Amino acid sequence: MKKVSVIIPMYNASNYILECLNSVVNQTYKNLEIILVDDHSNDDTLKKVAIIKDDRIKLIKLKKNSGAAITRNKGIEAATGDYLCFLDSDDLWDEEKIAKQVNFIKDKAFIYSKYYYLRKNKTHLADVPTSYTYEKLLKNSGIFTSTVMLNMAYLTKEDIYMPNIKRGQDYGCWYRVLKKVGIAYGMNDALAYYRVGNVSLSSNKIKAAKRTWDLYKTQDLPFYKRVICFICYAFNAVKRRL
Repeated sequence: MKKVSVIIPMYNASNYILECLNSVVNQTYKNLEIILVDDHSNDDTLKKVAIIKDDRIKLIKLKKNSGAAITRNKGIEAATGDYLCFLDSDDLWDEEKIAKQVNFIKDKAFIYSKYYYLRKNKTHLADVPTSYTYEKLLKNSGIFTSTVMLNMAYLTKEDIYMPNIKRGQDYGCWYRVLKKVGIAYGMNDALAYYRVGNVSLSSNKIKAAKRTWDLYKTQDLPFYKRVICFICYAFNAVKRRL
């Protein structure tokens, strides 16, 4: 049975970390390596984590607050699994998430799935395309980090280390991986739950748009291509909400 490494970065995550971690511990697929990386939390996160006794859990404590990219990269560095997944500390997985993805990934390098997002006690389904290429992802964001599985038979850790940028570290990684493997494949199953914060929808859109534009700058794209990709991104973002 293939081993799956699950990387969970944590920072002041005491409100949700038990629910998050239990959704991993209770997966029907059991050959897991659960890597918790604490980004120098100053709340009760570590006390909450200590409640769960499971030999599959590995805890890494950073000596200073270092940000999302470095925290995830410490987890990648420690991972020994055949497949690698990420789960944010306020998100959840369906109990069949790993089992279904291990069955689906087979000869694929990069997969993701549909997901639900939770807003104001309501659950909404987030649909996703059946596949992404690098060019397509530039124009239509839709790969949710907590749904991703990467096949380490096709990738090195250097391929998936996340760039140390303020926002969009995960997409910086997806761009690099897609340049190498060509295509990411989407699953029709909704396998994760994304907890949307209390920030207004308009504020989220503005932040996402700025993050996307800044990410284009990391891709060494000509200015005209950045503009074209951004127009497509904005159109697709609006289309998803119609």
